[in-house]
Amino acid sequence: MQPDFKKYTDGLLPAIVQDAHTRKVLMLGFMNEEAWEKTLQTGQVTFFSRSKQRLWTKGEESGNSLKLVSHALDCDADTLLLQVNPKGPVCHTGSGTCWNESNTTGNFLEVLEQVIESRKSADPESSYVAKMYAKGLNKIAQKVGEEAVELVIESKDNNPDLFLNEAADLLFHYLLLLNAKGVNLQKVTDLLQERHRIA
Repeated sequence: MQPDFKKYTDGLLPAIVQDAHTRKVLMLGFMNEEAWEKTLQTGQVTFFSRSKQRLWTKGEESGNSLKLVSHALDCDADTLLLQVNPKGPVCHTGSGTCWNESNTTGNFLEVLEQVIESRKSADPESSYVAKMYAKGLNKIAQKVGEEAVELVIESKDNNPDLFLNEAADLLFHYLLLLNAKGVNLQKVTDLLQERHRIA
């Protein structure tokens, strides 16, 4: 099914923009067929500006662009849903969304994933994440195994603090391994939800 740009006389369809990672709704824009085609061709979200009466690629002046990750069409083919990776704040006010909200989920594990992603190319002398990346995938995988064994050992004892610390170490290194393999926690969660529906 294709967007029905002929449904309205102005040829514009609303485009809801959602962060592909946090799932926050970031903004609402309008697209005509030309803006839609340019978005698909370039991978950078382009709208039709009703005030300027021309195509407008988000970030063309500010640098705060929207990289298209995926798109969907509603059941009437007259509303677009764009999932994006935003670069910088989305709103011209400097806010993370056009509703003056911060673009976060409130889920610290997702925040931690973002921290890992941002630090993996840092100086290994100043970042543990970068140091692990410099050692390679095998070392990261080995570290997950070591932390898992340490957690099992602590589970046999009666020191809740040590057990909790080992659990945190394992979870951190698990997230590090997921990142190194190009997978995020959401994909794991999605798979678990799918298994739950099947079961």
